Parts: sequence; structure tokens; C-alpha cells
Amino acid sequence: MTLEEVVGSNSTEKKMETVSQALEELLVAAQRQDCLTVGVYESAKLMNVDPDSVVLCVLATDEEDEDDIALQIHFTLLQAFCCDNDINILRVSGVRRLAHVLEEDTGDSNGNEPRDLHCILVTNPPVQPLQSTALQNISSFCEESRCRNQWVPCLELQDG
Repeated sequence: MTLEEVVGSNSTEKKMETVSQALEELLVAAQRQDCLTVGVYESAKLMNVDPDSVVLCVLATDEEDEDDIALQIHFTLLQAFCCDNDINILRVSGVRRLAHVLEEDTGDSNGNEPRDLHCILVTNPPVQPLQSTALQNISSFCEESRCRNQWVPCLELQDG
């Protein structure tokens, strides 16, 4: 392995870690401002009605979701829609980590099903647009990925 490969892979790992932290920070901030839409169907409905308000689409899976054909079809359709409407997309692994970050109840103590965290949209509030460093970091990461012909960048969220 050459020095460039070692330094390059290390900086890539650092970048991914920074983007992962920025994503978690953005999701928490957006949730506080009521700017999150959670769920595949809810997200599709919102993008159909108001795609201009969406600033980021997060598609999340875990290993056990990879064989879910219906979910993969939904993801393909959502990705195509996002590409057509210039909406940044991130694919992440770590649905359990997302549940932890968003303080979701994975148990069903009240008989309610947990929210579907496979698709999360971050929207801009109509009055005060989101102006966060986290959103800027994620947007630049998505843009850099597109320049490398990786239209849907992937992140691995770490439990912990």
C-alpha cells in the first residue's frame, strides 16, 4: 500500500465519520423544528405535494432489509424522484442507530407500531429556512459524491 492510499483511506474514513455526525446532528435539529417526515409512504406523499421543501432524503436499511423487494422498489422510485428534483439523497445502514438518535421507541408498550425509519425527509420550514453547518456538510458530501459519479452516497451509522 502506498502512502497516498493510506492517507487517502484515512481521510475518507474521517470524512465519513464527520458526515455521519453531521447527519445525526441535522436529524435531531430538524426533529426539534418539526421538519422531519418519517416513513416511506409519508415521504412519497410529501414529495408528490411539495418537493421544493425537501432538502435531504435519507434511505435507511439494515442487513435484514436487503432482501425486502418491496422496500428496494420504493427506494428505487424515491431515488429517481430525488434525482429528478435535485434533492440530496443519502443511503445509510443503521436503522437502530437512527431510532436511538431520534429517541424512537422500538418497543410497543402501548400497542403502537414503531415509525418506519426506512425513509426520512428533512424539509425546510416555510418561514425560517434551515441554515446549519450540518446541512452544509451533508450537501457538500452529496455534491462531491455526485462529482465522482456516486449518485447515492452510502454511510454506515455506528451504534454507540
